[in-house]
Amino acid sequence: MKMMKLKSFLIASAVLFSAGYALTAQADDAALVKQGEYISRLGDCSACHTIPGKPEFSGGLAIESNLGTIYSTNITPDKDHGIGNYNEQQFSDAVRKGVLPDGTRLYPAMPYPDYAKINDQDMHALYTWFMQGVKPSAEAPPETDLSFPFSQRWGMRFWNWAFTSDKPFQPIGGASAEVNRGAYLVESLGHCGSCHTPRGLGMNEKALDSSDSKFLAGGSLNGWEVPSLRGLPKWTEQETVDYLATGRNDKAAVGGEMTSVIEHSSSYMTDADLKAIAAYLKFLGGNPPVPAAEDKAVSATEAKLTTAKNLSTGERLYLDNCGACHFVTGKGAPGVFPQLDQATIVNAGDPTGLIHTILAGAQQPSTAKAPSTLAMPGFRSRLSDDEVAQLATFIRQGWSNKASAVTADQVAKVRKTLK
Repeated sequence: MKMMKLKSFLIASAVLFSAGYALTAQADDAALVKQGEYISRLGDCSACHTIPGKPEFSGGLAIESNLGTIYSTNITPDKDHGIGNYNEQQFSDAVRKGVLPDGTRLYPAMPYPDYAKINDQDMHALYTWFMQGVKPSAEAPPETDLSFPFSQRWGMRFWNWAFTSDKPFQPIGGASAEVNRGAYLVESLGHCGSCHTPRGLGMNEKALDSSDSKFLAGGSLNGWEVPSLRGLPKWTEQETVDYLATGRNDKAAVGGEMTSVIEHSSSYMTDADLKAIAAYLKFLGGNPPVPAAEDKAVSATEAKLTTAKNLSTGERLYLDNCGACHFVTGKGAPGVFPQLDQATIVNAGDPTGLIHTILAGAQQPSTAKAPSTLAMPGFRSRLSDDEVAQLATFIRQGWSNKASAVTADQVAKVRKTLK
C-alpha cells in the first residue's frame, strides 16, 4: 500500500513538474515573441513591408530608386509567398547579408548593410516573432523587374564586397552604457544612416558607424535635403526624445519620409531607448554651434509684418496664408506649430522640402503620447508657381534666415511630382 502511494505521489509530482515546465516554456515563448515584435518596431519593418488595404507585412510597397522601382516582398510566414520555409539561419542571412535561401541577392533598398550589426539575441527574437506572431498572408506583391544591367542581381555580390561589412557592432570605448545602447540602435536596427549618411557614386552609404565623421552627416533623399544628425546643436536631448516619440517638439514638426518612421517605429520605443538615441546623437558632435539669431534682422521682419505696410508679395502671402499659425515672429507655437526662423527645412541648400510642404501640406502622425493629429493645409490649388516661389523666398530670407531665393521653375518641378 505504501509503495502504491509513493508511486502515485511520484507520478503526480512528475505531472505537476511537466505542467509547470510547459507553462514556463509557454511564458518564455510569449515573452520572446513580444520582444521580437518590439525589435520589428525598432527595425521599422512595417514601413516598407505593409501598405494600406493589404495584410500586415505582405509587401508590395513601390520604392522609387535611381535604378528603377523596387517592390517590397511578403515577409509573413506564408510558405508559398512569404518566408514560412526559412530556417533561422536563412532568415538571418536575408536580413543581415541580403542573401535569400536560393542565393538570390537583395537590392540595398533593404537596409541590410545596417542590419548586419543586429546581434544574435535580437535576431532570434525577430525570427520568433515573424514565425509565431505574424499572420501568414498569401498576398503576392509585384515582382521587381529592373532594366539591364541592374536586373543582374548576381552583380550585388561585388557591390556587397566593396561597400558592406560583416563586422558586428563595435561599442564606443569610453562611452557610457546609455550612449552605446543608442549607438547600437542607430547603427543597426534604426538604420538611420540609410537616409542621413551621404551616398557615394555606387549609391552606397559612405560610412556605416560612428568611427567615420561622414556617418549621419546628412544627404539627399528623393530631392529632399536630409539634415545631419551629428550633435543636433539646435535641439536639447529632451527635444530629440519628444520629436521621436510624438513627431513634434518645441521647435519642429515632422514632415516627409520621417513621418512614417515616427508613426511606425520610434513612437513605439521605450523612454530608455529614446533617451539612449538622443544621448548618442549628442555624443557624436561634429556640427558647429548654432549662431545666435540676429536681433536686428528678426526685429525688422517682425515689425514690418506687424505694421503690414509696404509689403512685398512674399510678405503679403505670408500674412494671408501662414501668419495665423507661425505668427509674425516666425516662432510658431511650441509643440503645435513649428518655428520657421532658423528651421533646417527652411534654410536647406535645396528648397525642395519647403516647396513640397507649401504645396502639399503636412500632417503629424497620431502617436500614443500625442494622439491629436495636426495638419497644415497644402496651397497647390490656391497659389501659383510664382506666388509659392515668392512666399518661399520670403520665408528663407526673413527673420535670421539667410537661404537662397526660390524660382517659379523650381516650384513647377516639385508640383509635377505631386500625386
